[in-house]
Amino acid sequence: MVVGDRGDDDPGFVGEQLVELGATLVPLDRDALPDSDALDAADLLLLLGSARSAHAPAESDAVVAETWLTRVALDEQVPVLGICYGAQVLALTLGGEVMPAQRGEVGWFEVDSLDPVLCPAGPWLQFHSDTFTEPPGVRVLGTSPSGCQGFSYERSGARALGWQFHPETTPMELARWLDNSRDWVLEHGGDPARIQAQAADRAEATRVAAYDLTDAALHWLRVGP
Repeated sequence: MVVGDRGDDDPGFVGEQLVELGATLVPLDRDALPDSDALDAADLLLLLGSARSAHAPAESDAVVAETWLTRVALDEQVPVLGICYGAQVLALTLGGEVMPAQRGEVGWFEVDSLDPVLCPAGPWLQFHSDTFTEPPGVRVLGTSPSGCQGFSYERSGARALGWQFHPETTPMELARWLDNSRDWVLEHGGDPARIQAQAADRAEATRVAAYDLTDAALHWLRVGP
């Protein structure tokens, strides 16, 4: 199951690899999440990114609903994978805190990897101005000057992974983000034309890296045969 914003719920390269491996992607609108029964047939809960902020008071109802669904998934041993905002929601669920980053990241950056399999150095697309504290009991997989870039969680049969960066984003999806968020990108030091040009140059390498990372995540999460 794929949780995303209405109109911005494309799991991109990660979704492509999931489908290639035989998955059926079921989209869930994070503003209208179902009850826990929806997870009965789920093999994975994928939490996508968002332009919203998980710490914003205006988003509190949606955040409470998504953290509740994430907690239910973990309690029922449904693996969880969170990307950017989704990783922040996962961190909140596990007892971390989300806040504005002292240094946002917009563009292509390498991460300081502590696990080259589950959090390779990249470069990866970054598109965030929020960050989070590492929840109790997680293993940090990578960092950057902005904060945690990846973590894993394992307890009592529950497994989860979170990435602050965006392995999933295709050049087409990124073009839409840059167009819709141009002022925000400039505010945080990004150059929209340069970011898009780099995405085009790196499109095949990014796709391969995203597929490989998805495979590694599924193996660690014990999803599939």
